[in-house]
Amino acid sequence: MAAVVDTANPIHVRGLRKRYGNASVVQDVDLEVHPGEVFALLGPNGAGKTTTVEILEGVRRRTGGDVSVLGRDPAEDAPEWRARLGIVPQTTGAYSDLTVREVIEHFAAFYPAPLPVEQAMEMVGLRKQERKQAHQLSGGQLRRLDVAVGIVGDPDLIFLDEPTTGLDPAARLEAWELVRYFADRGKTTLLTTHYLDEVEALAQRAAVIVAGKVVEVGTVAELGGRRDTPAVVSFTRVGRMAGLTLPLLPPDALVDPSDDEVVTLHTHSPTQALAAILPWAAEAGVHELPDLRVQRPTLEDVYLKLISENQGADS
Repeated sequence: MAAVVDTANPIHVRGLRKRYGNASVVQDVDLEVHPGEVFALLGPNGAGKTTTVEILEGVRRRTGGDVSVLGRDPAEDAPEWRARLGIVPQTTGAYSDLTVREVIEHFAAFYPAPLPVEQAMEMVGLRKQERKQAHQLSGGQLRRLDVAVGIVGDPDLIFLDEPTTGLDPAARLEAWELVRYFADRGKTTLLTTHYLDEVEALAQRAAVIVAGKVVEVGTVAELGGRRDTPAVVSFTRVGRMAGLTLPLLPPDALVDPSDDEVVTLHTHSPTQALAAILPWAAEAGVHELPDLRVQRPTLEDVYLKLISENQGADS
């Protein structure tokens, strides 16, 4: 395969395909990952995420398409190119008898210009544990060790495969801070995860892959048309509100007529709607609206909708 050079973006993919016999695992995938961003790759199990990432990492050969990672074709697997990658899998491996320092020193030896081991330990918050054996570390500390192994080569591009799977809430937040730390240093990160709150907290953009195809790419805020989907405002009528006509609402507001007790309306202007409803309720002697909710589509809502709409699509 001819190398495709794209110096503008760390990852450039056009028409990526991977087949095993008659089975298509990845079909005509297009991706662009911009310099310095955290980009999330989402999709259900078996969607083709891992295959796509392994092709980008140079550990799996593609059937077709153009791929450029840090300006090189990953199929060439050049040593100087690989030294610019940081790969953090779900687990680095079993090194129960090695100390934190020994594990990091072991992996640092693979790179031509690694970070000093002391700096790598400091970056991931393991300096105080450097003499501890791996089996003595907590789950969060082990994940930090995985990250240290992935970044000790001082990479320009970091692949994070479900970095917080199995971690408790406190350890998850610590891992998030590490991702932000590298982003602040201008590193580019490709993140795969099943935790959508993680995507909202860390990623600027995301792609959803279903049945081997990318079905949506965009900013996290706009994915699946979230920004264009109306908000839902609802509350329960009490007291004198029960017999009153609703006030003048924004022109686009649609009120659900099916329930006289619970008011439910859909609008792109929920703030304007509340600005009209609150004084109307106060005039009726109600200063706190019972069961008041303002709901916008969550990332989980649009993600599940995209999967449902595309999972049964013809391949």
